[in-house]
Amino acid sequence: MFVRKSANDLELYVFVTGIEAEAVMLGQAITMLLPEVVGYKIVGKLNQYVTSTDLVLTITKHLRQLGVVGKFVEFFGPGVAELSIADRATISNMCPEYGATIGFFPVDKNSLEYLRQTNRSEVKIQCVENYLRATKMLRDFSDASEDPTFSEVVTLDLSTVVSCVSGPKRPQDKVAVSEMKADFMSCLTSKIGFKGFGLSPDVLNKKVPFQFQGNEYTLQHGSVLIAAITSCTNTSNPCVMLGAGLLAKRAVALGLSVAPFVKTSLSPGSGVVTYYLRESGVVPPLQQLGFDVIGFGCMTCIGNSGPLDDAIVEAVEKNDLVCCGVLSGNRNFEGRIHPNTRANYLASPLLVIAYAIAGRVDIDFETEPIGKSSEGKDVFLRDIWPTRSDIQAVEKQFVIPAMFRDVYAKIENGSNKWQALKAPSDQLYPWDDNSTYIKRPPFFAGMTKDPPARTSIKGARVLLFMGDSVTTDHISPAGSIARNSPAARYLGNRGLTPKEFNSYGSRRGHDEGMARGTFANIRLVNKLVSKAGPRTIHLPSNEELDVFDAAQRYQAANTPLILIVGKEYGSGSSRDWAAKGPLLLGVKAVIAESYERIHRSNLVGMGLIPLQFLPGQNADTLQLTGQETYNIEIPVDVQPKQHLTVKLDNGKSFEVVVRFDTEVDLTYYKHGGILNYMVRKMIH
Repeated sequence: MFVRKSANDLELYVFVTGIEAEAVMLGQAITMLLPEVVGYKIVGKLNQYVTSTDLVLTITKHLRQLGVVGKFVEFFGPGVAELSIADRATISNMCPEYGATIGFFPVDKNSLEYLRQTNRSEVKIQCVENYLRATKMLRDFSDASEDPTFSEVVTLDLSTVVSCVSGPKRPQDKVAVSEMKADFMSCLTSKIGFKGFGLSPDVLNKKVPFQFQGNEYTLQHGSVLIAAITSCTNTSNPCVMLGAGLLAKRAVALGLSVAPFVKTSLSPGSGVVTYYLRESGVVPPLQQLGFDVIGFGCMTCIGNSGPLDDAIVEAVEKNDLVCCGVLSGNRNFEGRIHPNTRANYLASPLLVIAYAIAGRVDIDFETEPIGKSSEGKDVFLRDIWPTRSDIQAVEKQFVIPAMFRDVYAKIENGSNKWQALKAPSDQLYPWDDNSTYIKRPPFFAGMTKDPPARTSIKGARVLLFMGDSVTTDHISPAGSIARNSPAARYLGNRGLTPKEFNSYGSRRGHDEGMARGTFANIRLVNKLVSKAGPRTIHLPSNEELDVFDAAQRYQAANTPLILIVGKEYGSGSSRDWAAKGPLLLGVKAVIAESYERIHRSNLVGMGLIPLQFLPGQNADTLQLTGQETYNIEIPVDVQPKQHLTVKLDNGKSFEVVVRFDTEVDLTYYKHGGILNYMVRKMIH
């Protein structure tokens, strides 16, 4: 809970994480440290050729560089009035990517107009307006006297925003479209990292022929294999969705097409999107380019694009090609989108289609044509790109209240298949021991009425020794289950065939599968082994094993485990299993340079101990190898932010800060997690 003093009055906001939300449903109040509030002042206007996606990627890079982890960000200034509510939602939805606790836009008259556009009744709208005026929370962005006092203020001039994408491995690594070709070529030969693949210069021009549906095509570094307008707030934003439709319409009219082997898809975030796309007449050209509506909800962005053709996979893997995915999602972390797209770029829906037509990302749209017209003439991207005025005119005509009324009037009914589902009438959930999707969770197994004493960590081994920006996708991937993984072996032993494995995301209700999927990301970089992948070294045997198998061996020997990582541990989405999974593997503590706020909270919520190196120190400066044995003394009366001593078996020691930030964190720790605490609280 957080109270901020504004220029007008007190304003109250509440924010919780996923694991905290489970406790909230059981009646637990949420506490947090009073955060700094960064004021992000927006001025000016966007030019006619940039999109809200370009804006949000610009803001993401800016705020990640500024450093807003654990802070609130409030957007204000005269430029906010130039942004639609959908634009504002797109910016706020990227909050986990720029690391803030929350991205907030105050309510203004445009917000009230949005309620009218989306078919809210005038009675409700008037009630909302009266309340906001009475509490002095209705803002006029043109009136600077209403601006609150912030911890610090940064400014963005909208006129400086240019068309851009982000990648190839992180959402904060913005690249101007005009610089994309040079940037991608530089990434190919740069050392392996967030902006590098470590290829030698002599393989850059490699071209690999392959057969697809009876025809021969060629792949190379930079070839686009996946192009997805995929469910996130981008695909609930009429401006960019209609813009994509207009671009597709103009492209088809000139005879442009997408190569048939490129896996294209359109998965909106709302049924209303399909309504206004259809009414505006852009569905046929989208379909002609391969962008059919294939469903709703998280798809390609979370790794659910489905398999690529075997011939493509063989060409990519045998020739070590850096091929690409381009998507209008929020996250493009390594291994998230697809195992065979090593480079993945976030882009507006318009640019997703543009790169799909071009077939490659190493193109300079200013000087190189996107393709040939049906008459054989060069067509440049500028020839088919719609302006914001073009898009807004279509939006005004087709995004109307009746559309929202028609779609949402039926939302509670669902489909015929949904209606045909039979729900059990039991008061308690009837667990099915044969299910590989849902299983009784083990978190309360052996739980006593009173919490047992927590003890110091003695003789711990390092399960994984990792670097910076280890994301929740590295810790608990949501995508497809590799056929050679511990999870695949488990499912195979349960009688399932590979085509039935599905994804980790679909099996998040089953701890046996999710424990085996913890640290199963194929791009995981563990310094204990020489090659990226979900492997580690078991000590003292020095055997290289799958992470789950090594953890099982440690648990059999009653050896506690820790993780050693760098900066921004747990960035990305606030995935509960990124904390639950390590707990099931036997991890007791994490030592990191810094944490993303949500993930630190989730670790505490599952009873794990987040420890932080002192400022200026890390695994390198302390000359840690990950081969040591670790002893961490934790006093019975440990206090928030207390310094603890970590002792190694080689006689060395160093100090860490225990990242229990509040007294409530300590309570959860002593109970073994927030859920255990809530159960004990309910029965006492």
